[in-house]
Amino acid sequence: MPTDDKMSIDERRKYLKRMYPRYRDADRTTKGALLSEMETYTGLHRKSLLRLLTPDGLERQLRRRQRGCAYDYTVDDALRILAESLDYVCAERLHGALSWLPQHLAAHGELDLTDDLAAQLTSISIPTIRRHLARLQQDEPRLARKRPTRNVVAADVPIRRIPWDEPTPGHFEVDLVHHCGLSTEGDYVHTLQMLDVATGWSERVAVLGRSQRAMVAAFQRIETRLPFPLLEVHSDNGSEFLNAHLVRYFRERVKIVDLSRSRPYHKNDNRFVEQKNDTLVRGFFGQERFDTALHQRLLDRLYEQMWLHYNFFQPVLRLREKECVEQDGALHFHRKWGEAATPLDRLCATQVLDEAAQQTLKARRAAINPRQLRADIYHLRDKIFDLSQVG
Repeated sequence: MPTDDKMSIDERRKYLKRMYPRYRDADRTTKGALLSEMETYTGLHRKSLLRLLTPDGLERQLRRRQRGCAYDYTVDDALRILAESLDYVCAERLHGALSWLPQHLAAHGELDLTDDLAAQLTSISIPTIRRHLARLQQDEPRLARKRPTRNVVAADVPIRRIPWDEPTPGHFEVDLVHHCGLSTEGDYVHTLQMLDVATGWSERVAVLGRSQRAMVAAFQRIETRLPFPLLEVHSDNGSEFLNAHLVRYFRERVKIVDLSRSRPYHKNDNRFVEQKNDTLVRGFFGQERFDTALHQRLLDRLYEQMWLHYNFFQPVLRLREKECVEQDGALHFHRKWGEAATPLDRLCATQVLDEAAQQTLKARRAAINPRQLRADIYHLRDKIFDLSQVG
């Protein structure tokens, strides 16, 4: 243990608690040597160590007499003026201005700065400022802040979460993944991804920009390709989803009754599609920037291949049971998963499709070589990356 660093009180107590059994069981000569060693490490006087090395000496005692007030009311008044002048910044930032701000306000007649007050403001610490400000500002009126513009369309869309055990296919979580690289300047490609909670069926479409026409066209492609009805679209609070044009498209053309959205700043409300954003989009393309129409076309070709691979061939797990239990004073979730099955098999098991539609999809799967399909997917991905490097 280094001797050049001064121990804190807690570190000294912990060290002495470990040394106490050795000291208690030692003979007189060994006790003297141990006291010398502890005196060297802790920096405490020998008599202080003797008082502490008792059965009850190492237990922290409550303070018998409270400390006096180090800063009088003039410091409170000054801190109130200083904090208001800087628009109620935090204690750390206010402490950094105490070297010049009191004199500056005194020069403008805002603060009566005496020598005693200046000395107190010079010696005051950040934790003390924090405590004083917490007490002073609890009843202090603040300037009114301009509220952000309210999205009237979003106010009409209810906030909810699709249950994890939703049994009916058609309840989709939707999200938009940005392929902007390190800069959001200009137009660039996005991936619109939808995930069915009941079956794990996933849909992806590349979109250039976030205009109303581009988003409607992307949803139309998904609607045309989807083999079962679209019952619910659950999005975040982005204006690319919650705008009058897109809401009208869903309610009037697609006839979706259930439009829902997540709670603001709660990404876990869209937990299933967020997970697939990581594995099926970022896992393939990372943070690369795609910003041309050719990028969009190649991404769409790739997503058509992925549509076959991940919906027809790749098994997914689905939560079967979730139980909240209390252990050691804390709540824990115990999860049990069902057997892995492909989204197509899960879809057929729900009996949402008639027999002819099921046989058509299964026949299409039987005609595809999954290994070759995977090779085609990675070939297209390499082609997209080569295009970005050339650009």
